Formats: sequence, C-alpha cells, structure tokens
Amino acid sequence: MELIEQSYAYCARIARNRAKNFYYSFLLLSERQRNAMCAIYAFMRYSDDLSDEPGATRSAMECWRADLEDALKGRYRGHPVWPAFHHTVCSFAIPHEYFREMIEGVASDLKPRQLETFDELYHYCYQVASVVGLTIIHIFGFDTPRALPLAEKCGVAFQLTNILRDIGEDAERDRVYLPAEELRRFGVTSEDLRAGRRSEAFFALMRFQAGRARTYYNEAMPLVDLVHPRSRRSLWALITIYSRLLDRIERTNYDVFSRRVRLSATEKSWIVLKALVWSSGSARRGPSS
Repeated sequence: MELIEQSYAYCARIARNRAKNFYYSFLLLSERQRNAMCAIYAFMRYSDDLSDEPGATRSAMECWRADLEDALKGRYRGHPVWPAFHHTVCSFAIPHEYFREMIEGVASDLKPRQLETFDELYHYCYQVASVVGLTIIHIFGFDTPRALPLAEKCGVAFQLTNILRDIGEDAERDRVYLPAEELRRFGVTSEDLRAGRRSEAFFALMRFQAGRARTYYNEAMPLVDLVHPRSRRSLWALITIYSRLLDRIERTNYDVFSRRVRLSATEKSWIVLKALVWSSGSARRGPSS
C-alpha cells in the first residue's frame, strides 16, 4: 500500500505542476476521485511528452507501450506512475483499450503530420482526447451509455481548441492538423501557418474551425447532467475553462502566433468558485452562463 500511496503523491505533483487547465477542476472532486484524476493525467502527460520532447523516438514509445501492458496486469517497472495508474484503472473499471488508443495517437506524432480530411482529424482527436474524456467519466461516474458519445464529443471539442491555440508551435514541428482540403478551400497554405501570416483567408479559416469546435462544446454539454451529481461541478468547470479558452482565441482575433493564448490563474479560480456556489441545475445552462 505504501508503494501505491507514493505513486499517487508523485502523480499529484505532476498534475499540480503540469495540468494548467485540468487541475483546477480536480479540486472540486472527492479526494479519491482527485487522486484518480491525477494518476490518469500523469500517465497521459508522460505519454504525450514521449512524442513532444526533443529526441523523441519510436523505440521509447514502444517501451512505454510494453510497460503499459505490464502495468495493466499489475506488474510495475521503470516509472513511478504505474502503481497509482493500475490502482485507478481497477478501482474505476476503466476499459484498457482507451489507453492503447491514446498511445497509438501520440505515437503518430513522431513523424511530420499533414492530415488531408476532417475524418482523419476526428480520428486523431478521438485517440488523443476523446479517450481522455471516456476515461475520466468513469471517475466522475455515470449510469447511462448515452454519456459515452457525449464524452467523445467533449474530447473532440477540447482537442480542436488545443489545435487552434497551438497552430504556430505545431507548424514549426511540421505538424499541420487542420485538414489540407480545408486549407485549400480557404486559400491558406501550410507555409502561411509556419510564417504566422494572419490574412483574411486565415481569419475565415479560423472562424470556420472555431465554429466547428463550438458546435462540439454545445453538443457535449448535456454530459454534465449524465455524470453523478457529486462530479457535475468539476465537469462543468472543466468544460467552461476550455470553452473560455476558445472564447479568448476568438477575442484576440486569432492571434495565435505572437503568444500562447491562455486563461490566467485568477480566471480559472473564478470559474471554480462559480462551480462551488452554483447548483447542478445552474450547470445545465452551460459554459456561457
């Protein structure tokens, strides 16, 4: 048990230091749920880092994939996240396939990316973000399968927001996630994104992409009422923080090249305070309320 407690403590430190948006919503959960969310976050953070850090290699990713399979069987090696991760997966009966999908998605970032269609982008969003939503609703608790497709949509909304925020950084890494067929439709090139050109064509493209992300937020919002009551405020806060990030991208007139668009700690804390004082009925009005 001491090994598991040490592992949870490690995961909590990672979440506090790295989960700039997620961690605020964790504070609204019970200690058991919060620990579980930190364990899942720490696993996913390290998985993502394996594709983003300088010198990232496929062999390191394959070792991590093998370590995952061992950890799912209760065999831990090489990383302090595994005891807490395995304990969380067992405690909340989280399907193992979600974690395999996630590693498959981040592994695809080890090579330059240029997606051709929105179907390809949706599949990528599913692997790196929807599976996160599907994982954490097991921690939130839900009683109807209707929650599953909404959690999938929620993950897509979050990832589309991340993609819009990080267009410049991703382009410098030879990763262009916006579908090539849509770039052509609006008259924007990959080189325009790498150069940070904010033309009228770029603005039109971004308005279209932001509108699509907003649609997914709106379609996912009923999920708040489908998770267990004790978790609704946390989910509402999480959706609100991310949708406000999309608002901020729009209000800066899509200036995603000169600086990273973000919410301040004060803004995120205010959202958490609103979630604390609002009833679950208030949460039904959604992130714009």
